[in-house]
Amino acid sequence: MLLSEIVRLAIDSFLVSKVRFALTALGMVIGSASLILVVTIGLTGKEFILNQLENIGTNMVYIEYSGGGTGSVNNFQNDFLTREDERAVDAAVPSVMYSSPMLEMHDRISIRGTTKELLVLGVSPQYRQVRNLKVLAGRFFDDQDEVSHTKAAVVTEIFAQEMFGSQDAAINQKFQLSGIPFIIIGTFRESTETFGQSEIADQTILIPYSVARYFTGTDNVKQIFFTIRDRNDVEEASRRIREVVSSRHQKNSVYKTSTLTELLTTAATIANALTVVLTLVTAVTLAVGGVGIMNIMLATVRSRIREIGIRKALGATSREIKLQFLIEAIFISLSGGIVGTILGLALPVSIRLLFPNYQIPIKGWSIIIALTTSTLIGVIFGTLPANRAAQLDPVESLKYE
Repeated sequence: MLLSEIVRLAIDSFLVSKVRFALTALGMVIGSASLILVVTIGLTGKEFILNQLENIGTNMVYIEYSGGGTGSVNNFQNDFLTREDERAVDAAVPSVMYSSPMLEMHDRISIRGTTKELLVLGVSPQYRQVRNLKVLAGRFFDDQDEVSHTKAAVVTEIFAQEMFGSQDAAINQKFQLSGIPFIIIGTFRESTETFGQSEIADQTILIPYSVARYFTGTDNVKQIFFTIRDRNDVEEASRRIREVVSSRHQKNSVYKTSTLTELLTTAATIANALTVVLTLVTAVTLAVGGVGIMNIMLATVRSRIREIGIRKALGATSREIKLQFLIEAIFISLSGGIVGTILGLALPVSIRLLFPNYQIPIKGWSIIIALTTSTLIGVIFGTLPANRAAQLDPVESLKYE
C-alpha cells in the first residue's frame, strides 16, 4: 500500500469516531498549551529579574577598603580610599564613564516635633548616573553646587512624605545637620526596589561630597562608584580599577571591587533552571496524555480485529498494518499538540496586543519543542498498539466476533 492510502485510511477512521478522537487528543491539547505557557511565564520572569538588576546598574563597579596598611612600627593605620584615587582611576581607565565617591555619616534631626535617625551620604553629582536614581521632584545637585559648597540636600521620597506630607512639599524646606542649615532641593528614589540591600536606606539624605568632607574632617572615602561604558568591559575595568588604586597605597593594603555581573549571571542561571524544571513537570502532563492515546488505540485495535483480518487476507502486510495504526496515534497526538500550541500562544499574544507596553516573550523554539514532543509522544505510545495489530493472525482475526 502507498503511504497516501494509509494516511487516508487513518483519516477515515477519525471521521467515523470524531468524539473519541477529540477526547483522546484532549490530553495533548492541555499538555502542549501548558508547555507553551510555562516556557512563556519562565522567560517573562527571567526578563523581569534581569531588568530589575539592570536598573540597579549592571555596568557599575564599586571599590572599598578591606583592611591592611601600617603606619609606624607600633601604630596601626587604616589606608582608606581618597578622592584622589577616583581621579587617578578616571584618568587611567578609559572605559569609566561616570564616577562618584561616597562618604557615610549618621545624624539625628528634628522636624515638626519628629526626630529621625538619618543616613547622610556625601556624593558627587555623577552619583545620580552611577546609581541610576530617579529624581521625583525638584532637582539633583550639580557641578556648580559641588564647587560652591552649596548646603543642598536631596532626600528619599519616603523621608519627604513622612516629614512633610508629600514630595513637592519637601522642596525648599530647611533643616540642620550638626547645626549647619541645609535646604532640600529635590527628592529621589532608586530605579529598582533593593529592599535595604544597597547603601541607600529609607531615611537617606544625599549632600555634595565637598560639603560632607567638612563633617568628617578627613579626605577618606568609604567607597568609590564607577559606571563602565560597555557591559562587556566590566570585569576588565574592575581589575584595572583595583590595580590603579592598589598602586597608590601601601603594598599590604587590600581593596575589594564588586560588580553585579556575577549576580546577573547567577539570576539568569536560576531562572533558566526553574524554566527547565517547570517544563519537565509539564512533560508529565504530556506523558499522561500519551498513556490515554495508548489505551484508546489498544481499544481501537480490539474493536477492529475483523477489519485487520480482512485487510491481511487481501494482501496487507504486517508492516502496513503497523504503519496505519502508528500514523493514527501520531495524528491524534500531533493534532492535540497543534491545538494546544495555538491555545497556549493565544494568551501571551492577546496580552501583547492589548497591552503594548508589556512585551511578553514568545520564543519560536517553545513551539518547535511542543510540536516535536507531541509527535514523539504519538510514536512512543502508539508503537505498542500498532505492534499488537500487526501481530494478529489473519485466520483468527476473521473468526473474531
